[in-house]
Amino acid sequence: MRVSANTFSASLITQLSQLAVRQQRLQNQAATGQRVRLPEDDPVALRRVLDLQTEFSGAGQYANNIERLQEQAQASYNSIKSVKTISDRAAEIATQVDDLKSPEELQFYAKEITEMIKQAVHVMNSTNRGDALFGGTATNQPPFNMTLDANGNVVTVTYQGNASQAEAEISEGVTLSAQVVGENTTGSGPRGLISDSRSGADLFNHLIQLQNNLLAGNIAGIATDRTNLAADEDNLLYHISSNGATQARLETTASFIQERGTSLEEQVSKEVDADLSQTLVKLSQTQTAYEAALQSGAQALNLSLLDYLR
Repeated sequence: MRVSANTFSASLITQLSQLAVRQQRLQNQAATGQRVRLPEDDPVALRRVLDLQTEFSGAGQYANNIERLQEQAQASYNSIKSVKTISDRAAEIATQVDDLKSPEELQFYAKEITEMIKQAVHVMNSTNRGDALFGGTATNQPPFNMTLDANGNVVTVTYQGNASQAEAEISEGVTLSAQVVGENTTGSGPRGLISDSRSGADLFNHLIQLQNNLLAGNIAGIATDRTNLAADEDNLLYHISSNGATQARLETTASFIQERGTSLEEQVSKEVDADLSQTLVKLSQTQTAYEAALQSGAQALNLSLLDYLR
């Protein structure tokens, strides 16, 4: 087979070019610490990295959702505890009242209940980041509206929210809500904090009845108020327990998501990070091969006609 005069030089140039590219790639790996930077470096590894990064991004969103839910749950807990304190004091007053109390004392207690109702309404209209905590998905307005008579006594407290809860995804296919609806009289769905038809709770109306019975000196009616307030207390205790369970679940899930994120980072690192010792060895081998190719090429290209005649 006949070989043209430029075959060797063309082959040498191709070989030197390939060695130069490999040498540059290894130098970049040693300098950056990354084995995969471009698709041609390792297409299979890059595909795995892209999948892992997508999963890592999802884990980051779950972590953000959990953090927001934890904030809502803690804010709700603080408000529920405040309402529970008010409920406890109202029950204490209802228990203390008997036939021996003077009309002046009953009026004093009635005034205290009135102020407690106002405070409870204020607490139940609490917001977090501008959103009402206890209005369900109607977060852009105060959940409860209070009306007073000419003497400053509370006449009605009405609910302006709904019985729906906004949920957020905390892991793949799993959603959770940290919201507590202020009222639910539908008989289904989330349990209402202030009023719920299934538990018999109706705190504001029960407090208003107690206020009115104290103003009227109706001792027999106050006995009924004690029973009603007991139902309210049980309902508040249910919500405190439920809130605690929600926060515990969020904490557990947050820990899992954090561990998963760390694991994903490690997997990405294994795919793209270069082994420095191996990279340096390969770089040294490539440099030696490149220098050897230059030397052998120089010797071959410098042969004269007399060298072939010998």
